[in-house]
Amino acid sequence: MTFFKKLARDEQGATAIEYGLIAALIAVALIASLGALEGSISGTFTDVGTAMDNAG
Repeated sequence: MTFFKKLARDEQGATAIEYGLIAALIAVALIASLGALEGSISGTFTDVGTAMDNAG
């Protein structure tokens, strides 16, 4: 029974879970923003590649 009491008072696990949730939220936000910008970035690289082909 004392193991469970110690476990209930220990806040390190809760802190680790909170940091994990924050990291997961940041990862989801990055994936969503990169997905939204995918077409724009692809178009920019296509324009740069076309300009380089025409310059040479």
